[in-house]
Amino acid sequence: MNKLHRAKGMGQRVWMILLILHLSFIIHHSSFAQNLSPSAKMSLLTVGPGEDLYSVFGHTAIRVNDPARNIDVTFGWGGFRFAENNFYVKFLRGTLPYYIDAYDMYPFLYAYQAENRTVREQILNLSQAQKEKLFAVLQTNMLPENRTYQYKFFYDNCASRPRDKIAEACGDSLTIPTKAKMTGKSYRDWMNDYLDKSGKTWAKLGMNLAIGNPADEQTDGWHAMYLPDNVHDQMAKSTLRQGDGRVVPLVASDQTLFEARQTIRQQLPFILDPNVVFGLLALAVAVYTIRRYMLAGKVDRWLDRLLFGVSGFLGWFLYLLWVGTDHGVTAWNPTLLYLMPLHLPLIYWATRPSATARRRTVYFSVTSILILLGMILSNVPGGVDVVYPLMLLIRCVVNIQVVRRGYHTPARVEEV
Repeated sequence: MNKLHRAKGMGQRVWMILLILHLSFIIHHSSFAQNLSPSAKMSLLTVGPGEDLYSVFGHTAIRVNDPARNIDVTFGWGGFRFAENNFYVKFLRGTLPYYIDAYDMYPFLYAYQAENRTVREQILNLSQAQKEKLFAVLQTNMLPENRTYQYKFFYDNCASRPRDKIAEACGDSLTIPTKAKMTGKSYRDWMNDYLDKSGKTWAKLGMNLAIGNPADEQTDGWHAMYLPDNVHDQMAKSTLRQGDGRVVPLVASDQTLFEARQTIRQQLPFILDPNVVFGLLALAVAVYTIRRYMLAGKVDRWLDRLLFGVSGFLGWFLYLLWVGTDHGVTAWNPTLLYLMPLHLPLIYWATRPSATARRRTVYFSVTSILILLGMILSNVPGGVDVVYPLMLLIRCVVNIQVVRRGYHTPARVEEV
């Protein structure tokens, strides 16, 4: 009953937010076709993480507030259209167009209050000329031919775009002292920090399995600003050189417009944690395999086909993410060494009734080497990328060791 009420409440809240933002959406560029008054303020808005997976990394927007011109608008680069043709195909392939959207400030703020997400505002210490230039950059970006861009999770997103627009407007007068300083963290490390805080353990596992070596590149301050909080923190340390030569902080003031209420996050039951689930699975397979091999002298083909067939299926999915998408971070994935796509169909070739012991030995020997390499090169956090490959490795070993110790006859292979 409580779950039903929560589901209904969440659905109503989402529709309310969408309605508010839709009603406040600004598409008439003539509303902006005017110069800003001297009292206008430009600010950077940083929205804290939300509960849903798409929102756990936060959001960034630019606010233009000019009461004298009746303008109080936010510009954000995180919008997409569900009505887009082939939406899910484009989303999976990384070709879904994202949009810059403009919303009235107070409906924007109310929407994030409804989601219980902290909203911070950094008022920028821009000259009048820099304000006008930034406003012009934003208006140009709102033109129909400029509104869309190809979203890249690590490289071009709703946090990096505002950073780029501010840098474009300020030019050489902007100094970000941490821009070239190495952070000591990779893209993957930063991502996992937020996934850990959100408690989304299964999403963390899936995302880490999907991304490859590009995600392990160490980030400097500039590239770490793919996350909204990093944009906020580094802009707070930045400076501007004004026309008279004075150097002033980029951020004139930093305030919290809304502080999220403390809530108790529902914890995933221990038994459903990925490390526990795969640990128990690996233990069960290991015990079953060893008992069948040592006590009955049997190696079960049905189990090999199941485990390596599933591994091959997952491998094909990861391979398609590499070659069939444009995400930019799914290439050169070492996980494919133990989730090798060719397990499907090669496992059936190696375990068919007519397969020779030599064929089986060659297949499982090569597979063992690939599994060990995958375990060494993989950067997936947690224990899944250890216990799952070890489980496969145990199956490889019993298929290679076809003669049991103390016996002169090969172990029998179940035909099931």
